[in-house]
Amino acid sequence: MTINYSQAREKMVEQQVRPWDVLEPRVLEAIARLPREEFVPAAHSALAYADMEIPLAHGQKMMKPVVEGRCLQALDVQPGDDVLEIGTGSGYLSACLGALAREVLSLELYPDIADAARANLERTGLGTNVRVETANAMEYQASRQFDVVCVTAAVETLPAHFLQWLRPGGRLFVVRGHSPVMEAVLVHNDVNGPRIESLFETDIAYLAGAAPAPLFVF
Repeated sequence: MTINYSQAREKMVEQQVRPWDVLEPRVLEAIARLPREEFVPAAHSALAYADMEIPLAHGQKMMKPVVEGRCLQALDVQPGDDVLEIGTGSGYLSACLGALAREVLSLELYPDIADAARANLERTGLGTNVRVETANAMEYQASRQFDVVCVTAAVETLPAHFLQWLRPGGRLFVVRGHSPVMEAVLVHNDVNGPRIESLFETDIAYLAGAAPAPLFVF
C-alpha cells in the first residue's frame, strides 16, 4: 500500500501537534513542510507520522511529534539564532531547528547515527545550515556560546556545563528527572541567573552518561 505522506503529515499537525497546544505559526509551518518520512529508518517508514517514538540504532529514539512540536515552540527560535543541539538522532529535529534558525551545530555520540543524519539532511537538501559533529556532550567544551540549546534526551539533573553554552538571554530545552515521570523544562539564562520554566510531563530515554545510578536491591 502506498502511503500518502503529505496527507499523513497534515493529519499529524491537525490531530496530534495542534491539540497539544502547539500554536506558533512558524513552528507549525516547519513541521507541516518538512518530510519526516525521509528521516525515519526504512523499516519504520510507515510510522513516520504516528504518535509514538521511533527506534534508531544503539537504543536511541526519535521523540514523538507532539514533544518535538512543544520543544520547538518553547525554544522560540528566531531567524538570527545560533543553535546547539545535543543528540542529532535521525536529523529530523535538526532540520526543523535549521528551518527556524540562522545555523545549527548538532552533537551526536554515535558515529553511525551521525553519518545517517548527515545523509538524511543532504538527501533532503535541508542541512545547508546544519553541521553534525560526533562528540560526547558530557565532555564537550564549546568554543562559543549559543542563543538556543536543545537537548533531545533526558538527564537526571542538568549538567552545569550545559548552561555555560548559553548566551545571556538564551534558552535551553531539556527533559529531566526520573522515569517514568519526567519534566520538560525551559531554562532561561536571565541577568539574575538561570530561571526554570516547567513545560509538561513526559518520559524519554536518557542521554548517555546522564542517567541515574542504578539502584541495587538486596
